[in-house]
Amino acid sequence: MQPEGTNGTSDGGLAVPMAWLYAEYIADELLRTGRLIPVGTLEFRAGRDTLALTIYLSDAAGELSGIRVVSQLDEWLSLTAYGHPWRDWVHTRFLALGEEARDSGRGEDPDLELARAAWRWLDSTELFATNLDPGRTGHADGPQALDENARVWTPAWQLGLPLGHLAMHLF
Repeated sequence: MQPEGTNGTSDGGLAVPMAWLYAEYIADELLRTGRLIPVGTLEFRAGRDTLALTIYLSDAAGELSGIRVVSQLDEWLSLTAYGHPWRDWVHTRFLALGEEARDSGRGEDPDLELARAAWRWLDSTELFATNLDPGRTGHADGPQALDENARVWTPAWQLGLPLGHLAMHLF
């Protein structure tokens, strides 16, 4: 994916990561509109970064700056749905984008660098949040009701997925 522009240089200067910044903007607006969580919290960042990654990595054609949000919601909803192997999908997309960059000889583009940084934060940061998957407790007593007071440490992306998914439903 070629960068959308540069910082005003014509000699191959610093590329501006327009695709990533646009994905982050869309994600931010979806979460703010949904009013699910206060802006500025780590939970908000988890939701925004998870949604931004979903938006950016689902743009296989490299047309992110020209898309309409409403036309993409169904795809993003299916990617963030409960039970979708989102983490595996992210790894697969990163591998594909990395191979494309190597094959083209361009090296890593700034959009991909920012997306990888967001993924590192999402995967390595744990938040103390309501246990959204009570079946993970190890009890084999069948499905359990969600107890909003039961908190566990969970990777940020696991909290960000349902937040982003719900925000899109509220859009």
